[in-house]
Amino acid sequence: MILNTSLEIKDDTSLLLSSKWSATLPLIDTHTHFDAPVFDADRMIQAQQAYGRGVRHLILVGYVARHFERLYETQRLLAQQKIIQPAVPQTHIAVGLHPFYSDQHTEEHLSQMAQLIQQRRPLAIGEIGLDTFTAAMKQPHMLAKQQYFFKAQLDMAVQHQLPVMLHIRKAHAEALALIKAHDYDAQVLGGIAHSFSGGEQEAKAFVKLGFKLGVTGQITNPNAKKLRRAICAAVAEYGVKCLVIETDCPDMTPVMCQTSSHHASALGQDTDNEWHGAEGHNRNVPSNLPWVLLTLSELLDIAPADLARQLWQNSCDALQVDWDYLERYDS
Repeated sequence: MILNTSLEIKDDTSLLLSSKWSATLPLIDTHTHFDAPVFDADRMIQAQQAYGRGVRHLILVGYVARHFERLYETQRLLAQQKIIQPAVPQTHIAVGLHPFYSDQHTEEHLSQMAQLIQQRRPLAIGEIGLDTFTAAMKQPHMLAKQQYFFKAQLDMAVQHQLPVMLHIRKAHAEALALIKAHDYDAQVLGGIAHSFSGGEQEAKAFVKLGFKLGVTGQITNPNAKKLRRAICAAVAEYGVKCLVIETDCPDMTPVMCQTSSHHASALGQDTDNEWHGAEGHNRNVPSNLPWVLLTLSELLDIAPADLARQLWQNSCDALQVDWDYLERYDS
């Protein structure tokens, strides 16, 4: 296997017309925030476009308790639409209390989450973890609170035998130590290190524990050299079975889909009105997922069809499901 760490991004037209892209390939978007208000005006159109680009399943991922019900309402509306128009992806739910919003989380939120898992069993728990990206999040009291909620949610995962979706940012060593000390076993329960952003050794450490590495549109950025080296190092040691792909929409827009240098993110903004005032034309959407596939295909020198099949199986393994894969999907 040749790992092309100096990948150059082809322009939109040439890549779409590439002989490698001759079929619609089945894909699973393992991490989205497709329930966010930024999709309210055109969610059904975007769902149909995603299906047309091969996305057959997508995961709606929670981050604060106040929006848990929104996840289920979005799933209900998309399921209702699928009865009328089958050409939309199946949607699934993960619930979790995101570390970046730890100052908002309370014991009551943990209780609500536990009750929700008991009554309306989600596919996974997430996104959960540790985040020390800002100075405020590095403060001892805030890090201690993050660790408390992380452990509590890992406990729920073990209790209900559910995989977790990890959000780890600038805290990979701390997260690895906490997971190793916990009785959550990703080799048994599965799990995803969502939007992986660590280095080579950290990538291999998470895979060794049993987690898949979630690859987003960030991989399409030719300047993301650290990320590319980490992904290549993990694949060199463990094979392509260690990867899954995701959009993390509306964030992490692939570079070939960006029409603005404005990089507003939902993270850290008003959780009641995500993306308020952001540049909508730079919004990431589920139909952009094939760009992640094609970039990985070039980076790892694996045919898109072969890679898509392996990523499908990897996603099923990580989420402890058995979704049928068809050789070819018509759009």
